[in-house]
Amino acid sequence: MHIPSFDYEQKLWQQGFARVAGIDEAGRGALAGPVVAAAVIAPSHAEYTDVWASVRDSKLLKPSARERLAREIKEQAVGWAIGEISAAVIDRENIAVATRMAMQQAVQALQPPPDHLLIDWVKLPQLNIYQLSLTKADQKIVSVAAASILAKVHRDQLMTALDARHPGYGFAQHKGYGTAAHRAAIAQHGPCAVHRHTFAPISSTQSLFAQSLDNS
Repeated sequence: MHIPSFDYEQKLWQQGFARVAGIDEAGRGALAGPVVAAAVIAPSHAEYTDVWASVRDSKLLKPSARERLAREIKEQAVGWAIGEISAAVIDRENIAVATRMAMQQAVQALQPPPDHLLIDWVKLPQLNIYQLSLTKADQKIVSVAAASILAKVHRDQLMTALDARHPGYGFAQHKGYGTAAHRAAIAQHGPCAVHRHTFAPISSTQSLFAQSLDNS
């Protein structure tokens, strides 16, 4: 398991950047639901102890651990914020644009405002803020790993709520990702309003489902 460190934050803190925000997203590859981004500012010159020594890439943690860490991150962070972009906007704009939009929302909602960003993979040229984008930043950088946890926990909660509004798809179980059970439900019921209709295989399934209704 990769263990994130404060190495990147420490270099920036030493250069005078006091409010370094880690940014990450959840749900980029899902077939349904929003893409969610989170931004987290750890305290300047924070010690690598307690919650900051416990954070990991959210994908490597069990749900119970993510939920506990999310609460502790919110309590100990200087600032944190969430951005979310709906499936409808993803269909209209495409997932790359929507991901940047969610990240920008999160950054712009941060209080206090950040003076430097550390971002997992994505670049945000629209924001006039110093920034560094790295691959697998959620595995290397504490503040980005913390953001990955907040984004994942928030999105999982949204998908559980959507399960109640759109029963039959199993959103509470697979959180909108393309599992075999989810694909089977789409094939049986057709996509619903919170599916990403431009994503394969939904785009082709939607056409086939419409044809079957026309021929029934």
